[in-house]
Amino acid sequence: MVKIKQVGIGRMASGTIDGITYVTRGDVTFARSTPTMPAHVYTTPAAKKRRAIFNMIQMHLKHHLPTLRKTITPKGIGSSYTRYYSLNAKPLARALGVLAEEVVAGKDVSITDVEEAITAYATDHPSEICIASLKGYKELFLSGPWPKTITLHAVKGKSTIVITVI
Repeated sequence: MVKIKQVGIGRMASGTIDGITYVTRGDVTFARSTPTMPAHVYTTPAAKKRRAIFNMIQMHLKHHLPTLRKTITPKGIGSSYTRYYSLNAKPLARALGVLAEEVVAGKDVSITDVEEAITAYATDHPSEICIASLKGYKELFLSGPWPKTITLHAVKGKSTIVITVI
């Protein structure tokens, strides 16, 4: 992705023109080329599984978005949502791998199914899925079901924050 600094075509634009996609975040415009991939690349079993995993992770993220906005400090021009994804993409993919195979086989999954799979994984791997990474506070990891309240402890001092999960 390229940051556009000049005034001219593409500045403060959004959309795709001639294979170049323009995205504006805040007052900054970025441009990136649109990849051209043959259609058969998206229909392999591995591609279908990756797409199923990605869709389930998006369900999980949207379900917990109000909490993530309070517990994850954004990085750069990103959001709490994208930072949570970058911190946890690999463990979430491992947690949802078996469920993704069922989706590829034709099973419909609900957010309850997704949360149960993530809970089972977090119980077995309690230090992999980071649910709180707020600047100035210690990181907190999921070790079972998503908690009803999240208590953050300051790195220095005795300050704490208690967040009620909606």
